[in-house]
Amino acid sequence: MKRILGFLLSLLIIYAVYFDLTVGTLPHANSQTVTATAKPEVNFPFFEASVGPGQTLISIVEHHSNSSLSVPITALVHDFKALNPGQSPDKLQIGKSYRFPEYSR
Repeated sequence: MKRILGFLLSLLIIYAVYFDLTVGTLPHANSQTVTATAKPEVNFPFFEASVGPGQTLISIVEHHSNSSLSVPITALVHDFKALNPGQSPDKLQIGKSYRFPEYSR
């Protein structure tokens, strides 16, 4: 009786290992994840500039337009974020190039 139970238990273990290796017991997702990044639609003019030491969003835009800022700061920040998705105007990196809204026209 012990031999028969041992044999059946061995068959069950072999079948479980075979099933686990061929089919698997964890759920398998057959779908692939695709991430698409689209460039934002921009309806206003912009220019690209590299940030230098000590420069801020306002100073770069004012220097490019050779005049003081003609729009509210909140609009400038909103337009900057629309041109540079995922970038914060508070954390500009020196030497990195960004898109800045152009208000001189």
